[in-house]
Amino acid sequence: MLKILNTAQIKSLDRATIEGEPISSIDLMERASLAFVRWFIRNFDAVKKVGIVCGQGNNGGDGLAIARMLRERRFDVSVWVVAGGVSETSDFKSNLSRLGGASPVYVTSNPAGKIFEGMDILIDALFGSGLSRPLAGVHAGTVALMNKTAAVKVAVDVPSGLLSDAHSSGEVVNADFTIAFQLPKMAFMLPENHKHVGQWETVDIGLSNEFLTKCESKNFYITTQWIREQAIKRRKFSHKGEFGKALLIAGSLGKMGAAMLAARATMRAGAGLLTVHVPACGYEIIQSSVPEAMATVDRTRTHVTAVGDVEEFDCVGMGPGLGTEKGTVKVVERMLKSGKSIVLDADALNLVSMNKRLVKLLHPRTLLTPHPGEFRRLAGKWSNDFERLELQRKLSAQTGATIVLKGAHTSITTPEGMTYFNSTGNPGMATGGSGDVLTGLLVGLLAQGLDVPTAAALGVFIHGRAGDLAVARSGTQGLIASDIVDMIPASFKSSFQG
Repeated sequence: MLKILNTAQIKSLDRATIEGEPISSIDLMERASLAFVRWFIRNFDAVKKVGIVCGQGNNGGDGLAIARMLRERRFDVSVWVVAGGVSETSDFKSNLSRLGGASPVYVTSNPAGKIFEGMDILIDALFGSGLSRPLAGVHAGTVALMNKTAAVKVAVDVPSGLLSDAHSSGEVVNADFTIAFQLPKMAFMLPENHKHVGQWETVDIGLSNEFLTKCESKNFYITTQWIREQAIKRRKFSHKGEFGKALLIAGSLGKMGAAMLAARATMRAGAGLLTVHVPACGYEIIQSSVPEAMATVDRTRTHVTAVGDVEEFDCVGMGPGLGTEKGTVKVVERMLKSGKSIVLDADALNLVSMNKRLVKLLHPRTLLTPHPGEFRRLAGKWSNDFERLELQRKLSAQTGATIVLKGAHTSITTPEGMTYFNSTGNPGMATGGSGDVLTGLLVGLLAQGLDVPTAAALGVFIHGRAGDLAVARSGTQGLIASDIVDMIPASFKSSFQG
């Protein structure tokens, strides 16, 4: 797992690196700027006209060093320094003296409309991660003009105007690319900031591993290395009984496809045995579409109203295509009272929202997988995504449940206050049935004995990577949920084996 640090911790990390190597701050700036430049020259060629917009702090110092290095590599580089109410740092001054070539143009008032005309690329080096308030004056005016240009915009460490740890307002650079030093920022994980951050990557600048190891954080970005450590081993004499018995309660008249997708994903996740409980109308469908699963049939034709003994099962999944009929709520209530590891998705979540007494039955073996609309019905409204994340954390703490809030960088919160963000997936997965596949995957992992938070993190990663593999084969436009199911085995293989 990659730790996500707050701005105070990032400052301490820089300081620990400077004191621990030891290395001067100007040399650390040089190292960071070189890492940025190496990324830049891999992605852009020297025929491009590059403009670099610098502040007067250390982020501006990075920009000046980047300008020098790009000029040394024969890029056509223009430099602007935006001056207004900020003192020049010593490292900025040092890099200004080293710049060479044409001197920078100082911008001291709102810039004219065509100041950046002719630039193919604008590098944003105005402000870094330490910003704590909205931009104002000449800085806000400069950012507004940058955003109006057609140039490709690349932010150094963080887009100027974007707060790393809180909701941002006012002018913020709308970057196409953000190249962060060493670690991603919390703001990168939230949907409201995508228009500012664009495509982000981290570059290693050699910050203190000792500090990173010791520094405490409750926020993490899921990495392939961590996933590989969770590999589920199968011995030569293993048998199906060792990999769990799962019960999936799903489907209603007209929605049996959801049950089928979830069931197929449960088997692809490696569950030893799967029983699917369906309404009578779904018996032939589930038996013919998922022959690996067993089926039990509800006494009601159109929806689920009763389930037999569940003692033999290791975990339960409920929700895909379930419907919200009055009789079904009793089944949700009974499953929660059983104390089994349970995944609640889709209509099972809607039934909990409609019957608030069920919220009190959620427990530490419960895994909720809402999309934003379902989460709003559970937790209430929010005004920005930082507020939404805080609502998610509070609901986990209050109920004891682990919550998987689906979307780009799916967030996972635990009762202990830990938050994990997914690193896989793509826009092609925004298609009907994708969430049903995730539910089945999670049920299959819980059946094999994984604890709820680990199953959640592993499941969303494998699900996203399956989607990535499917997109590589078919593209985003035509991707359907069945494609994700088909790529689950390859996702496990590439994730566990590299």
